[in-house]
Amino acid sequence: MTRFNIRGARPAATSPVATTGERTRTFEGATGHLRDAKSELFLLAVTNTVGTDTFYEKADDRDNRFTTLVRRLAVEDPTWTAGLLAWLRGEGNMRTAAIVGAAEFVHARLQAEKTAATPQPVAVDGAVPHSNRAVVAAALQRADEPGELLGYWTTQYGRRIPKPVKRGIEDAIGRLYTEKALLKYDTASKGFRFGDVIELVHPAPRAPWQGDLFKHAIDRRHNRGEEPPLSLPLLRTRAALAEWPLEERRRLLVRPDAADTLARAGTTWESLAGWLQGPMDKAAWEAVIPSMGLMALARNLRNFDEAGVSDEVAAAVAARFADPEQVRASRMFPFRWWAAYKAAPSLRWAHALEQAIGHSLAHVPALKGRTLILVDRSPSMFPGYGYSTPNRSDITLAEQAAVFGSALAARAENPTLVEFGQTSREMAVPKGGSILRLVEQFGQIGGTDIPSAVKKHFGRHDRVVIVTDEQTRPGWLPSNCHGYGGMRETQIDDLIPKTVPVYMWNMAGYKPGSMPSGGSNRHALGGLSDAAFRMIPLLDAGRDARWPWER
Repeated sequence: MTRFNIRGARPAATSPVATTGERTRTFEGATGHLRDAKSELFLLAVTNTVGTDTFYEKADDRDNRFTTLVRRLAVEDPTWTAGLLAWLRGEGNMRTAAIVGAAEFVHARLQAEKTAATPQPVAVDGAVPHSNRAVVAAALQRADEPGELLGYWTTQYGRRIPKPVKRGIEDAIGRLYTEKALLKYDTASKGFRFGDVIELVHPAPRAPWQGDLFKHAIDRRHNRGEEPPLSLPLLRTRAALAEWPLEERRRLLVRPDAADTLARAGTTWESLAGWLQGPMDKAAWEAVIPSMGLMALARNLRNFDEAGVSDEVAAAVAARFADPEQVRASRMFPFRWWAAYKAAPSLRWAHALEQAIGHSLAHVPALKGRTLILVDRSPSMFPGYGYSTPNRSDITLAEQAAVFGSALAARAENPTLVEFGQTSREMAVPKGGSILRLVEQFGQIGGTDIPSAVKKHFGRHDRVVIVTDEQTRPGWLPSNCHGYGGMRETQIDDLIPKTVPVYMWNMAGYKPGSMPSGGSNRHALGGLSDAAFRMIPLLDAGRDARWPWER
């Protein structure tokens, strides 16, 4: 009897997110699978909004799990952990988790050096690839983040700042502290102002103008009222505008040079509203829109429409959304474009937002053959819906899952897109259709019954992708819907042949997984960007996949 030389057999491939073989229970009581520490940390890091409750996990418990894993792996495998943290703040674009992780990495390694003989890192070409200083510097990619890291460190470990933290911040300040950054981020609401950070770490300026900026930031912090020097024209222009009488300020908005003047003063829409001390009307928005970033534009479409911004100005905004280079540089998560579409009252933005979300999902592959895509629409994917669990995000896990599932379906050669809960429904995926319109069609379905969805919709597919938080009740992966005809507890291999790859896209980073992963055509992926989609074609082809920063 032929067992191995069969049609459809494919070479075995391994993926980095792996289970250990040890079993536990999901939060809903089903058989769960524990991942190794690196896999658990990776999936948690790419999904964790620090300080935010999720459906099954309180913020403190979730954050403690994250910091415990970072501290452990910082000592056990500092090279891997440093790579994760650098990637997390870079391509992964997870800001707060990277800052917290860098602080805990340094603290754990300094404590380990005090209590045990810790091998020193080996230099490569004269550089230490995972030095504490380098990890801190890599985690700081925006000008307000040195203060954020110091705020976290002092809250957790007191005001004594170790040298590696100071030196890592010094490296970052040279890149990040500019005139525009000072105007945008150096506000009285911050515990650590730019001047505080500079006085603490004593950075060496990279150019004469930056030395003047450092001195001015310190003067500003201590309310010395010194006029900005000639080497800082942006600050001087802003200071001059601040002296204008209130009754004359709106006259600027109707001048031909209004947009240029505001740009030369580093004016954001928030600072313009404060300067005008009144409503942001059509003239105000049209004057400041040319100097706004893509994130600010996307978040203010409703304001633009309500103020009556002209079609000409709207077309200029739309052109920026349609520019792939600008979308890439904005580093906005794909679901942020869905949020903009959902909030915009006018359809004049729709086509440009469709182009923008397409650019932000550039890594989604066009999968060959037949692909079954299951998107979880159960209550746990809607934190806060009918429950007391708070979630500060304006976009639920369910919406994020719908964006990823729709993008994959829109690009696939022959997709079967299904939304499921205790029931399931196949959704039409028109060729060349809109991802945003497709996301609009998803609903909410009570319960979680993956087995019935698989049984109903799987049929000679080449692969299965399940976008979910993995927290199911008994059944496989299991079902919480026995009373609705759900299956008794079974395993994945009873439902999907071992020759068919299954990709579990983890949206929440909970500790228990719902299936084994790492090999045998069973793989866990995760993250809020489209980067992990790169692994599917590799694994489909039987090629081993590495961590994203180890390409």
